[in-house]
Amino acid sequence: MATTRGYSATKDQLGVRLRRIEGQVRGIERMIDEDRYCIDVITQISAVQAALDKVALGLLDQHTRHCVVGGHGEGTPEEMTDEILAVVARLMRRG
Repeated sequence: MATTRGYSATKDQLGVRLRRIEGQVRGIERMIDEDRYCIDVITQISAVQAALDKVALGLLDQHTRHCVVGGHGEGTPEEMTDEILAVVARLMRRG
């Protein structure tokens, strides 16, 4: 039996979004190869970070609804809450 994850229903959408982000990263690489203006490159990096943040928050939302609220997660509610808070802390750490 296959494991059901919180994102299982939106797996195709996630794939599309991640391929789009991958294309953006390749675009940044091209910008560097073409010696584009630094600020333009940084702007594109910021856009990729924002897109990844949106994916991560969507996954976190689905995880919370499926695993925590829906009871499909492993561990006590306290352990799952600690896990969520730890992942949010990691997401917030930048630079």
